[in-house]
Amino acid sequence: MIKKLYHNAYRCRDSEQTRQFYEDFLGLRLAGTLEIKETKSGRNTDTLHTFYQLDDGSYLAFFEAPDMAFEFKRQHDYDLHIALEVDAPELEPMMAKGRAQGIETRGISDHGFIHSIYFRDPNGYVIELTAKMPDHALAMDPATNGARAKLDRWSANRAHPAA
Repeated sequence: MIKKLYHNAYRCRDSEQTRQFYEDFLGLRLAGTLEIKETKSGRNTDTLHTFYQLDDGSYLAFFEAPDMAFEFKRQHDYDLHIALEVDAPELEPMMAKGRAQGIETRGISDHGFIHSIYFRDPNGYVIELTAKMPDHALAMDPATNGARAKLDRWSANRAHPAA
């Protein structure tokens, strides 16, 4: 049985710029690095894998792999974003901190059950800091929120669009 997320891994352009954003700006501790000189398939490489620890013991991880082509682009929120939970009183100070440091910053967005702010990291990824609202548990309870029925309705409409 799956217990929890251990880590998510993403590519990065520059490990030090990534560290500055995730450790110095967001406050996630650089917990580990792994230098990879050879892949499991036997290919020589020069890759650095870094791990930033979240409060629950999970990690955000990054690969700097200059010998492997990768298209870095400004991701759209719908394509890829990383949402990290914070306490509600942290949103406004972090938003001010981002703006003061010249980091692309948006928010505060009210999604009903969460409030969020958004930053863009040095790799083009959207980073969301989100705070749960008092009704979060109810909003995310599939026994009462109709999540499956909404998905079924969406899927049926996609399979048979209205004429």
